[in-house]
Amino acid sequence: MTQTIAEVELGPDPRAAYRDTLIDLAAEDPRVICLDSDTGGLEDTFAERFPDRYINVGIAEANLMTVAAGLARRGFIPYVHTMATFATMRAAEFLKVDVVGNRLPVRVIATHGGLSAAHFGTTHFALEDLAVARALADLAVVVPGDGRQIGAATRQLHELPGPAYLRLGRSATPAPPMPQGSAPDFRLGRARTLREGTDVTIVATGAMPLLFALEAASRLAGDGIDAEVLELHTLHPLDRDGLLAGCRGRAGVVTVEEHRPQGGAGDAVAEVVSAELAVPIRRVAVRGRPGARVAGQRDALEAHGVSADAVVEAAGRLLDHTQNTDRKTR
Repeated sequence: MTQTIAEVELGPDPRAAYRDTLIDLAAEDPRVICLDSDTGGLEDTFAERFPDRYINVGIAEANLMTVAAGLARRGFIPYVHTMATFATMRAAEFLKVDVVGNRLPVRVIATHGGLSAAHFGTTHFALEDLAVARALADLAVVVPGDGRQIGAATRQLHELPGPAYLRLGRSATPAPPMPQGSAPDFRLGRARTLREGTDVTIVATGAMPLLFALEAASRLAGDGIDAEVLELHTLHPLDRDGLLAGCRGRAGVVTVEEHRPQGGAGDAVAEVVSAELAVPIRRVAVRGRPGARVAGQRDALEAHGVSADAVVEAAGRLLDHTQNTDRKTR
């Protein structure tokens, strides 16, 4: 029986899970500095515990990056907090030049990723941020698909010598089901297999896309189609070997993401897979001009092409294409 997203229990709140880990890291490492931009939630959690290591620069994201770079140059490990679209659009030049250009150990914690702030309107959509982040050399880029991974992801990024971009949603989403007795493992730079299959491979990045992918795989199984589901939570460094192993010998690959099709996870997969394998790829991504009306995250995604239905349709078209190609070559 197919389990829909509505039937899955909520996972942890992503921002709360992150803040708990940050406070633990600050207790362990005196180099941790928290830089805020009026995001809310840090002033009455981190600041109460470590008032001398909390700085709120206000809604001044460009200055936020510059201050972080200066502190990192002096030996601190700054964690900067703003919304994903502001980190990569409003402050892009300062992130590029001051932080990434100097390979400084600044951790950019970008909340409200994708359409998770769709109820705020178009100013808060983050549908181009991964394209910008991926284009910046030496910037680690991580998008957890499961709130239970956020603590491990934050800790592993803390150990990196250079800069990192951690994209989080705004609110809790349903927790992807795990095999009995297993845990939502996170290893930086390693794709995670949530379901094994031999017919098609679905590669998902982000919480809602991963849930859509798993729901689609269950529905496809009901039609006799064996779909593998890979969670690609790290876009840089990319798991080249894991992607190739998961896509080799399949009728095709479907990528699912909460981002525009240009420059995001779909492009990252295509850059690797298309160079090595003769496997067709279809991308399920946000298309059109979202923002004509205020909506919730899931409604906005489904209205603009990202849903379990879209994944099922894309997989079906890949299989039809492969079968038609086989007939022509006989």
